[in-house]
Amino acid sequence: MNIEIDTASGFCFGVTTAIKKAEQELATAGHLYCLGDIVHNSSEVERLKALGLETITHEQMQALHGVKVLLRAHGEPPETYALARANNIEIIDATCPVVIGLQKRIATTYRQTEGDAQIVIYGKRGHAEVLGLVGQTQSKALVIENIDEIEKIDFTRDVYLYSQTTKSVQEFKRISETIAARLEASGTGAQLHSFDTICRSVANRIPQIRDFAQRHELILFVSGTKSSNGRILFAECLAANPNSHLITGTDDIDHRWLEGVSSVGICGATSTPRWLMNQVKATLENQF
Repeated sequence: MNIEIDTASGFCFGVTTAIKKAEQELATAGHLYCLGDIVHNSSEVERLKALGLETITHEQMQALHGVKVLLRAHGEPPETYALARANNIEIIDATCPVVIGLQKRIATTYRQTEGDAQIVIYGKRGHAEVLGLVGQTQSKALVIENIDEIEKIDFTRDVYLYSQTTKSVQEFKRISETIAARLEASGTGAQLHSFDTICRSVANRIPQIRDFAQRHELILFVSGTKSSNGRILFAECLAANPNSHLITGTDDIDHRWLEGVSSVGICGATSTPRWLMNQVKATLENQF
């Protein structure tokens, strides 16, 4: 059986940096708090937990004083930094540079318009990154999850449209064009200010992962269930190769999938550790 791991799959730059910062602190201190799961992959979270990484909630952080807390790649709203200062908490900031740049752009728009801008964010409500983005506007930004929700927009006012960094470029373009058309049709002179803020480390993987999926008879896509980009990339795999299966680890492999198969491709999300994909490959090699 030919088994290939997609070389482009695995941690993106932001996640890699967060993991390294955690490992460096754990190597010297043996313990570190992390605000929320460091990455949307339970296997990697458990690996770091064994090294001393303790995941906490925002509520738990309020009770901490004089400790170190790692902020993951997704970013945090200004209130988290204010809490850290008030509680004498040392922040190890692993916010992805792409997310930091997006936060600054939204904050600048909000500040320059004196809080009166109609800021719209295409993203998943409640997602850690989106909470950090909305926080730049004192929670005034409108979050839309799909094109059907643009009805919530006031088309008599200018719209400043941004996107969560891991969303679909094609869908963002469709939403942007639809909003522009609605604003023009309103006859009020209101305009769209659209900013494509999608991270290309995810977007550029879509054509690549389609090609990878088409090269194999069977695709095993390894991803945590909480991963937003994992859902997007798996959908692309499935579209390119209907014989694609989403698994969180080796326990999810159904051996019936492998009957009569001579070529298997293993790939994953930007939150999927390389060691986990290697583990899946080793399991297949030992059994077939």
